[in-house]
Amino acid sequence: MADITIYELPGCPYCAKVRSKLDELELEYDIIEVPRSHSERTEVEAVSGQTGVPVIIDDAHGVDGMHESDDIVDFLEETYA
Repeated sequence: MADITIYELPGCPYCAKVRSKLDELELEYDIIEVPRSHSERTEVEAVSGQTGVPVIIDDAHGVDGMHESDDIVDFLEETYA
């Protein structure tokens, strides 16, 4: 199990942006695909307080439920680049 987990929806351009940065930095991560329906996204809501994706968890750096793709990319660059 990797330290980083991303909650995503296949086809989501914001999720693809975050995954691209994770791949660019050669980081290992786990993927949890969320349902299309926001009302069924109970797991991601429990983690982040909202139902949008992407959301990441980074156990190694105490990040629990960061959302907003730009914020996530900035965090990854500052932390791992």
